[in-house]
Amino acid sequence: MTQLSTKKRTSSPIHLDFKDGDFGSQSSVEILPQVKVVKSIPPLQYDLRSSLKGKIDDALRHHGIVILPPNDVKATIFLLTHLGFSFDVTMLDPWYNKGFGGIQDDYMPFFLDVIAMSGTVANHVFFWGFPEIVAPFVERIPAPLELVCWLTWYYKNNPSVIRGWRSSQNACLHLARPGAVLLPERFLNDKQKALAVKGKLRYMPGPTSVLDADFPPDVVEQPLLVGFVGKKEQTTHPSQKPLKVYDRLLQMTVPDNGFVFDPMCGSGTTGAVAQERGFRAILCDNSEEYTQIAEQRLGINRLEIGEEIEQLLKEYDER
Repeated sequence: MTQLSTKKRTSSPIHLDFKDGDFGSQSSVEILPQVKVVKSIPPLQYDLRSSLKGKIDDALRHHGIVILPPNDVKATIFLLTHLGFSFDVTMLDPWYNKGFGGIQDDYMPFFLDVIAMSGTVANHVFFWGFPEIVAPFVERIPAPLELVCWLTWYYKNNPSVIRGWRSSQNACLHLARPGAVLLPERFLNDKQKALAVKGKLRYMPGPTSVLDADFPPDVVEQPLLVGFVGKKEQTTHPSQKPLKVYDRLLQMTVPDNGFVFDPMCGSGTTGAVAQERGFRAILCDNSEEYTQIAEQRLGINRLEIGEEIEQLLKEYDER
């Protein structure tokens, strides 16, 4: 999870002048074939583009995980779109526009654009928030993405009290392109697997709203990482999600050796799950502090390509 920050960064992110709604329709989210993108850019841009793509690809071959220099979420998605990357999943866990993390007046149009942009590079998109923040997005999901499921992370150990009630849940919208593949077979129990091998499994069980240890429900019960709970997993990030929460989402949507993108990666939980499961991942966050946390946690240094990214994005912006 990322947040608004007033701290001075050692690497300044690039903020492109995107207008709200730029990516909010079916026609605006379609990706041009790569050959058209290449033909439309000047030679200098093409050289920069090829250099950046090559460095990221090389790092992925060596480490499986790439951490980019700190940058704005829209600029990061725009960059990877124009470098020709595509992913199985984009994970979006922003600040929740309530309390911790700060308030943004244009939160909804801003993140509708972010969701739409994410749908141009990924088959699945997960968008996190408090239920009251996420709910208005349900009727405004930008095409071609569609709502697959409203997921709930449920926890009992929140120490804070809000208006006399302790908050006990986060919501996550699972969005996907038409035809995007789900992988529920990964969660079959031994008896179901035996039936499947014999061709006798009558149907593939789907997620339920009741917690079941043998299957991923749409209500995921996992305690917050606070106090002594999950002590070994905790970083200094103030709102870190448990690995087991992200693990279920990625197992359902990412194939073997699949590719994950998290442009608001916070402490790097998406990358930690990717390392454990053998997925490839590209991570970025606008915070220098959180980028350092992710580097330490994953044992991987960021790619030192900030100046090249800045130059390429400025040239695109000037066009």
